Amino acid sequence: MLETSARMLRLLSLLQMPRDWSGPQLSERLGVTTRTIRNDVERLRELGYPVHATPGAGGGYRLGAGASLPPLLLDDDEAVAVAIGLGTAAAGTVSGIEESSLRALAKLEQVLPSRLRHRVTTLQRYTVAVPGSGPAVDPEVLMTLAAAARAHEGLRFDYQDHHGTTGVRVVEPHRLVHARGRWYLVAWDRERDDWRTFRADRIRPRTPNGPRFTPREDPGGDVAAYVSRGLGAAPWRCRARVTVHAPAEAIAPRLPPPVVVEALGEGSCVIDVGSDTPHMLAVYLGMLDADFEVTGPPELIDHLRHLAARYHRATGFRAPSAGLTT
Repeated sequence: MLETSARMLRLLSLLQMPRDWSGPQLSERLGVTTRTIRNDVERLRELGYPVHATPGAGGGYRLGAGASLPPLLLDDDEAVAVAIGLGTAAAGTVSGIEESSLRALAKLEQVLPSRLRHRVTTLQRYTVAVPGSGPAVDPEVLMTLAAAARAHEGLRFDYQDHHGTTGVRVVEPHRLVHARGRWYLVAWDRERDDWRTFRADRIRPRTPNGPRFTPREDPGGDVAAYVSRGLGAAPWRCRARVTVHAPAEAIAPRLPPPVVVEALGEGSCVIDVGSDTPHMLAVYLGMLDADFEVTGPPELIDHLRHLAARYHRATGFRAPSAGLTT
């Protein structure tokens, strides 16, 4: 049987998990009677821990939120995870919390056991953060977006697009995503009747929030994949829809995640591809190692003809470039 002080700490650790514990479950975990559990719960309440009890078969004990923040008990993995998270926050992707993150990290490192402090300091010593990887975001903006998504409340905000034009958007917020050093809001745009991804650093929320809405399923079934595809395709200046005479399952692994591959049958597929320049896109298409057909844009077709003529000349065969087709 655990001593009283050790048992109280173990009980507090269990209650800090986001679940309800019945008296018999706690007594079995701690090796004491349910009466002892009730007495220990009362002692925790006297120390300022808001332990709530729900009667009935489906009820139990749970640690609630109090007027002040009580001490938290963390296991080894949790303590290391918190330290790593604070160190990342101190690097500054969310503006205004760098100093408070460093203060909290200093307090945590002071009380970490030596075995855990060694793990944290080793990671910090051999990890390099590249500054300026993305714009900092006001934490109030992030909290506003997250709270609206959790409450399923509509949002209105001023948004500056990549052209520098500012307009008002009305959306149903779905998820916040952090990718490539930036924060993004994935939301259903009511005016465009479609999913959109917004950079959080360009959002200026308007109050109050709009009416509640029924949440939708993740776009494409996976919100992370949706954002990844969108970020990969956003910079493309030259785009094309190409028919490839090869099975979709053979072509998909040869393409980056942003490229959408649609199967046409067992032996062909359609891909929506793009690149910075028509020349670069023409080169990439040749690397698919499969026959394909392109209907546009005209500048891409011109570059494919030039490349085809160049490859013919490389083999000693000279052919008029104007007569070549893909």
